Amino acid sequence: MEEKRNTMWAYVITGALILITLIYASVDVYYMYLAVYIWFGFAYGLMLQYGRFCFASASRDLFAAGVPRMAVGILVALMFFSVIQAILESVHMSTFHPAPFGIHMLIAGCIFGVGMVLAGGCASGSLYKVGEGNMTSLLAVIFGLCLGQAIFVDVGGVFLKLVPEAWMDKAAQYKAAGFPITSWFDHYLVGYVWHKPQFTVAKLISGGNPDAIHYFIGNALINSIIPALLIMGIIYYFYPRKVFLKRKKKALKKAGKDPVTTFSDEFAGIWAMITASKRTSLMGILVGITAGLHILTMSNMQSKFGIKNFGELLIRMGHTADVSMKGTVFDPGYWYITSQEGQVGAWILEKFGWNMHDNMFFGYVNGLPELWRNPALWMSLGIIFGAMVMARLNNEFKFKVPSPELIAWAFSGGLLMGAGSRPSLGCNIGAFFIRAAGGDPNGWVYGTGMVIGAFVGVAFLNWFTERRMQKQMANF
Repeated sequence: MEEKRNTMWAYVITGALILITLIYASVDVYYMYLAVYIWFGFAYGLMLQYGRFCFASASRDLFAAGVPRMAVGILVALMFFSVIQAILESVHMSTFHPAPFGIHMLIAGCIFGVGMVLAGGCASGSLYKVGEGNMTSLLAVIFGLCLGQAIFVDVGGVFLKLVPEAWMDKAAQYKAAGFPITSWFDHYLVGYVWHKPQFTVAKLISGGNPDAIHYFIGNALINSIIPALLIMGIIYYFYPRKVFLKRKKKALKKAGKDPVTTFSDEFAGIWAMITASKRTSLMGILVGITAGLHILTMSNMQSKFGIKNFGELLIRMGHTADVSMKGTVFDPGYWYITSQEGQVGAWILEKFGWNMHDNMFFGYVNGLPELWRNPALWMSLGIIFGAMVMARLNNEFKFKVPSPELIAWAFSGGLLMGAGSRPSLGCNIGAFFIRAAGGDPNGWVYGTGMVIGAFVGVAFLNWFTERRMQKQMANF
């Protein structure tokens, strides 16, 4: 009975998304641009849930239990995506763009890494866990990624006293030109981030004019595949290697052979680590391919409508209040999370009278569209609904009401994730996965910060758990 009910729900959810797509198409053909985000989000949700893809879980499994399965799956996805990215770049069909390079990426990654461990899920992981019925993740998304982010980029007052004088001087020039600069984050953007260099490895090795070969060698091989393979080797050496070689020697002894391992045995051990969970590794490959197809599709849609941003279509349809001062909305053109959640938080706060158009993030850069006209938000909703369908089909959907302790972790972890995603202009997907695969060294800088933060977060949770257990045993 439960299985049939879950299957029915899977059909209902999928049918509802089809109906929504048809409604959008009937209203205006331009909304098909938005519908593409819905269905790629849906595909990501299916794969994330099935492969149990979560950067927070990967860190926790690796540092706390020594299980590399999920971390390896993420690296597999990154390598496949990097090759597809290189193909798209070589034929000028990519929507990817690098981010400003600087130490802020490392610091932001550390903050985000701690937050995702405390919240029990990264930005993408929290979304698919909401689809599984996890209310702890829902709280992290609402209070951290939505409301927390929106407040984070709009606060001024005493926080302006912490802004360096050099940022203030540069911001004054922008303010005089009519830019909406009121918050500390506005000063951070115009006084610091916007003046940092942006580049990919392909541009560096080609002198700024890359050809196809530079994308494959620079972006894919040098910036993505080689680092990913090195990290896999490090993970193998410190975690499964000892157990694998011990079993190998035991098998050789049993077969009456000399128990000496060779390089081929080491490669066999690495391959065994990669294939330890075929489910996760397979989804890693599919996630990488899907992310590439997403970029290709969005590039084709932009060519079809003759635009570079969905804001242009909103203006054509008369929704000028949705767009920013420069006529744009947040429209990354590829897999991205957190900025659209911040827009949800700002949209809610504006309904209660908080002006969210008076800052650079919403007022000038990303706009603040109505929720039903927000393309990237539909991608996030697609992830939730896709994960919900897969969880239903696998009979893994279950409402999980959080305890007071989990509520505290969700709230604090969500706020830290929101705080860590904004200075870097992205999260575990937009700041690490997409950038590292796209040839932007920033991705690895942010990824290093995430690993450091995750290690600290796991250590803190272990300390907290042990301390609580000691108190409970003492009381007992």
